[in-house]
Amino acid sequence: MANPKIEIRVKNYGTMTAELYPDMAPLTVANFLKLAKEDFFSGLIFHRVIPGFMIQGGGYTPDFSQKEAAAINGEFKSNGFAQNTLKHTRGVLSMARTMDPNSASSQFFVMHRDAPHLDGQYAGFGKLTDGFDVLDKIAQTRTGSLGFYMQDVPRETVEIETIAVIEE
Repeated sequence: MANPKIEIRVKNYGTMTAELYPDMAPLTVANFLKLAKEDFFSGLIFHRVIPGFMIQGGGYTPDFSQKEAAAINGEFKSNGFAQNTLKHTRGVLSMARTMDPNSASSQFFVMHRDAPHLDGQYAGFGKLTDGFDVLDKIAQTRTGSLGFYMQDVPRETVEIETIAVIEE
């Protein structure tokens, strides 16, 4: 059975294509596909950009209103989920979370460069197959602070037009 494939269209940047790995993180992949099919991500932004590390999005609108989704259990080794052995290498998609290991919902990040310190600590669930140029272009976006709690915020909006399921 083929891995599901998604397409992330980013306004003024282009398209990234990824395959998802339900064998590594079945609940995470099912949740992400459900949100994509519900058009949850359209109009949300990449609100954190750290070149040489990752870009993060999927939870905020351009005016920084938070869009909520239900939390899921974290599928990673330090949370007792040993089957997820996906390494946080360039292009890997992974779920953002708070200190609570079971707090991931809709926010995800795409690795700009390898970050082995995240392995086993976050639920990697897919990897880019195309669009690394778009990832690099987003990573070059000028950033700054927003208030006291948000660092690395793009100075110009990096908006997700759609995340579409192109193969299931």
